[in-house]
Amino acid sequence: MTVLVAGGGIGGLAAAVGLALAGQHVTVLEAAAAFEEIGAGIQIGPNGFRMLDSLGVGPAVRARAVHVDEGRLRCGVSGRLVAALPFDSDFQARFGTYAVVHRNDVLAPLLAACLADERVDLRVDSAVASYEQDDSGITAVLRSGDVVRGSALVGADGLRSAVRRQLVGDGEPPVSGHTTFRAVIPAENVPQSLKENVVTLWAGPRYHVVWYVIAGGRYVNLVATVDNGATEPMTGKPVEHAEVLRHFTPLCDDATQVMALAAEWRAWVLCDRPPITTWQDSRVVLLGDAAHPVLQYAAQGACQALEDAVCLSAVFDSRDVAGSLARYVTLRSERTARVHHVSRLMGREIYHPAGEAAAARDAMFASWTVADLHERLEWLYG
Repeated sequence: MTVLVAGGGIGGLAAAVGLALAGQHVTVLEAAAAFEEIGAGIQIGPNGFRMLDSLGVGPAVRARAVHVDEGRLRCGVSGRLVAALPFDSDFQARFGTYAVVHRNDVLAPLLAACLADERVDLRVDSAVASYEQDDSGITAVLRSGDVVRGSALVGADGLRSAVRRQLVGDGEPPVSGHTTFRAVIPAENVPQSLKENVVTLWAGPRYHVVWYVIAGGRYVNLVATVDNGATEPMTGKPVEHAEVLRHFTPLCDDATQVMALAAEWRAWVLCDRPPITTWQDSRVVLLGDAAHPVLQYAAQGACQALEDAVCLSAVFDSRDVAGSLARYVTLRSERTARVHHVSRLMGREIYHPAGEAAAARDAMFASWTVADLHERLEWLYG
């Protein structure tokens, strides 16, 4: 029988590719009218690229990515350099590729791999609303009222997953209190003095600003986040430039110049969920943000979904669906919980500290060599 995958984002399509490579027939049920990613740039660490390589799409994503020279942490108030991590030959020899890429430049190679594999059936306008199961299989009930039968259901339907709603029943994701403003700037509009092949992050008191080039160098991705105690969810709301800027003071000259380049802003209020281990209901299992949404501070959302997809594909056994899904949850739950914890810790202690806490952060980085940074990244990238 066919494995059903609810959701055709990066995690869902990666699961479809991996399961097909493992010999399974897969049907992807996507809610939207087309397979496309909402959003702009993301950072893909070495662990993510290893997963893409195992799915056969690593070279295609690398060809679309921007291979940055360095990641830099600067003080948002003074502009001075706090820490730098070169993505040089030493980094690559130890860990592998680190690059930045538009979300659709990850999705497109995964979609192409699905389209090229006769074992994968792709369906749009097919939002999963609920499921029913018995000893012989599972039925996905679509919003339209149609039903699709399979041997298993993978809920890769995102932060507000309908599959999770039935499986876990924990309601809407909690609001983090952080608001993020995003803009995409044509690279031709960026002054030469600001053009560097690096990921730059300016960290200030309760805010940060990060930018880097995406889409083969054609655009710059700009993300500005503030810990402003927001209590209401918000997804992609257009926001006036003056409204954005009032959250980011004081702000150093370079970061101010960068933010002034944005012609159009959209705002999201960030959400995540506390880690849980209840990802499975017999023949149903969760993946990616449906299972373990995280804040963006460790740049691991897409990477962890890719790890999920590869792990699930490696252990899935059609002769023991429930048992193999349980093994997947056991293998993935501890690591994703650690990523969740570290992401929140980084937001609090590296991205947004003020006063003495910021001074302690700076002193910590000043005491570390690049080799020390590598050691501290081993658990994540190694």
